[in-house]
Amino acid sequence: MAAMTLVEDLCPVPDIRRTDMDAAVESARAAVGLPVGARVVAAMSGGVDSTVVAALLHKAGYDVVGVTLQLYDHGAALKKKGACCAGQDIHDARLAAETIGIPHYVLDYESRFKDAVIDQFADSYLKGQTPVPCIRCNQTVKFRDLLDVARDLGAEAMATGHYVRRAAVGNRSQMRKAIDHSRDQSYFLFATTQDQLDYLRFPLADLEKPQVRGVAAELGLKIAAKPDSQDICFVPSGDYRTLIDRLRPQGREAGEIVHMDGRVLGRHAGITDYTIGQRRGLNVAVGEPLFVVRLEPETRRVVVGPREALLTASLTLEETNWLGDEATIQEAAASGLPVLARVRSTRQPSPARLALIDGYVCVVFDEGEEGVAPGQACALYDSTDPDRVLGGGFIRDTTAVATV
Repeated sequence: MAAMTLVEDLCPVPDIRRTDMDAAVESARAAVGLPVGARVVAAMSGGVDSTVVAALLHKAGYDVVGVTLQLYDHGAALKKKGACCAGQDIHDARLAAETIGIPHYVLDYESRFKDAVIDQFADSYLKGQTPVPCIRCNQTVKFRDLLDVARDLGAEAMATGHYVRRAAVGNRSQMRKAIDHSRDQSYFLFATTQDQLDYLRFPLADLEKPQVRGVAAELGLKIAAKPDSQDICFVPSGDYRTLIDRLRPQGREAGEIVHMDGRVLGRHAGITDYTIGQRRGLNVAVGEPLFVVRLEPETRRVVVGPREALLTASLTLEETNWLGDEATIQEAAASGLPVLARVRSTRQPSPARLALIDGYVCVVFDEGEEGVAPGQACALYDSTDPDRVLGGGFIRDTTAVATV
């Protein structure tokens, strides 16, 4: 690879060869799979990935329209590194669209985002759950509401900068992991429906992140070295508990910290300060490491125990989505379909099987899975084809290994 250069001392940007650029354009054209000249809406967040998508599609000969969503009051996050969807990001998206030479629209989705994502995020913590707001955002304002806008604009497809693959197999579309597994975002997209997947395109599926930055630099895009977003976009400070306290002050009601054997070990200042698997900040000492194993919002109790108590034998899913070959996820569960289940974006999928118990779709692990919490997502992959996403759901409740 060619020597690396730095732009504004941000992220390293590699130089790329002309052949690499041509290959990136062809890869984008193949990912779209539509005749040159077709209209495609590019969802532009202001980051390097979505900007490169818009630029590659324009270079590939498509009629590209850029759309950026204003999702919340971005004053506090203005120019805050590591936060997405902020005022600086909207400015960057607009400037990139001008550089590329495509029309660009900014849509005010603040009220929709608050209702579908921020309020749900706060409510989940109040219920003792561990939410994943990026999935809710993709599921609602991006892959539901924004897709409607794309269709209204006469687009034949909408493209995003997500690192995931869409493959046409027969008359259906499959979702698959991106070629760069370290960047794969399929976990966050498990709730994408079949109809949405048929309309969506992911032109970065065959590229690695250094290549994407190199393409951006070659095309003269100023965001080539822009850092990736790290924080939850509507909590640019990273202090999500302050936001929850403001939106749901009842979460600050004090309660007991109780050992799972029944001993009262201390008190806490609010259940929203805790998540399943948490060890630090418990402020109790019994001579052994303790972890949060359960939250009981009705009684305001935080239940703690040893690490082995975190092992989960099975979980129950709600709000499920299915992209597999069976007609429904219920049918797949009734047949005991073997799957690979992923309960966190940073964790490898674990062998499991689906089951239908009392009408609920359940995931039964071959071995205990640690730190599974209600509210999290569980993405499902094909056990015989691990790159294929089968769907998944949100975790309703769990059964510990110790109680099986």
